[in-house]
Amino acid sequence: MKKKALSVLLMTVMGAALLAGCGSSSGSGSTGAGSAATTGAAEAGTETASASDGSALQVDIWDNNQLDGLQQIADEWTKTSGVPVKINVITWDQYWTLLEAGASGGQMPDVFWMHSNTAQMYMENDMLLNLDDYIAKDDAIDLSNYYDGIVSLYSANGHQYALPKDHDTIALLYNQAIFDKYGVDTPTDDWTWEDVYNASKAITDAGKADGVYGYAMNTSNNQDGWYNFIYDYGGQVITDDHKGTTIGSDASKAGMEMVRKILTTAVPQTMVAESGTDSLFQSNVVGMITQGSWMVNSFYSAEGHENYKWAVLPYADVNGNGSCDAGERQSCYNGLGWAIAANTEHPDEAYSLISYFASEEGQKKQAELGVTMAAYKGMSDAFTSAFDGMDLSAFTKIEDDGTLYFRPYTRKTTVWEDAIQQQGCFLDAWQDPSDPDKMSTACDNAQKIIEDAIAAE
Repeated sequence: MKKKALSVLLMTVMGAALLAGCGSSSGSGSTGAGSAATTGAAEAGTETASASDGSALQVDIWDNNQLDGLQQIADEWTKTSGVPVKINVITWDQYWTLLEAGASGGQMPDVFWMHSNTAQMYMENDMLLNLDDYIAKDDAIDLSNYYDGIVSLYSANGHQYALPKDHDTIALLYNQAIFDKYGVDTPTDDWTWEDVYNASKAITDAGKADGVYGYAMNTSNNQDGWYNFIYDYGGQVITDDHKGTTIGSDASKAGMEMVRKILTTAVPQTMVAESGTDSLFQSNVVGMITQGSWMVNSFYSAEGHENYKWAVLPYADVNGNGSCDAGERQSCYNGLGWAIAANTEHPDEAYSLISYFASEEGQKKQAELGVTMAAYKGMSDAFTSAFDGMDLSAFTKIEDDGTLYFRPYTRKTTVWEDAIQQQGCFLDAWQDPSDPDKMSTACDNAQKIIEDAIAAE
């Protein structure tokens, strides 16, 4: 019965793109979505499973940018264990389709990534291996060494169902050449969102004949985009107890009003929907975007990357004193989890693998190889040092000088997350940012949508 219930639930919530951070690409239309490249079983459109003779562990992920580094770490584990590891990269949408098929009666991969949008459903329906006994006997894993939000996310009813894989922060990315061309001062770590608005307007006005805009925002990407405005101004998409929201409050409305102002100077949402913010930025059409640390490699390896610079995420000068005070600069962070199928035929080997991925040694390798920032505390500098010639200190400065808040989630995140981005809510305001009343109304509507969704959980 649980498998059937999970199948019905996933078919409902996975109909919309799961847009939410860590290992994602906004260029592909999601913040949790990976590369379009696929390998292994996904390429053939079949379910992934362990080899019939148990010779290889099957691992499913969705971000092709991370493949080489993770395979290298897995190969190090194989040298000791003698067990080969095959990592399959599957596109974001197909990833959840295949996983749902396995959870509904097929064969799931041995090891796979879990995400904040879906973790509760899989844990509650006994699809993930309970790791308690393994962790208790594992000297390499002490959950206090990881970011609390990630540990808590993959825990249900006092049991742990995934080991932390990574965490991320957000920064402002700008094109130095565009700022220079139009004589606009470049961002600094002291910039407010008002400064972003002014610079965006200046570039858009000056670049009109060239089709150049000052800013682009993919409004579908909440983690690296508009969520941070709400929190900077003192609101909360989901309250700390995961049972409420203040998205309709005056504080949240102030944050979304700033979003609206910036959108009046930014690339129209019709263009963003067609091309994506990353593509527009790399095509020299846009001066600024915000992006997550999980996307660094895409820009580091892009043509023209010598013009790409990162600045600390701007803040909201709520009290107008000209300085960034506590709570005025916030960055949403998320973290993936290494999970194991409850019905795997190789539970011991699978746990040994994810333990190595999550261990201090494995996490350090992940950071040093530039795969992603580690979930293990104190390793962010190792990640930012992995990209010679590109200053990534903006991603670590915010950990020291700002506030990190965990990506908002409830038991059924996608139900309300998708609904508030549709017509009748924020979509109306995003498509017509000239009208402040539409944004205020959208906040009110979002308040009710989220409250009703939580009540129905």
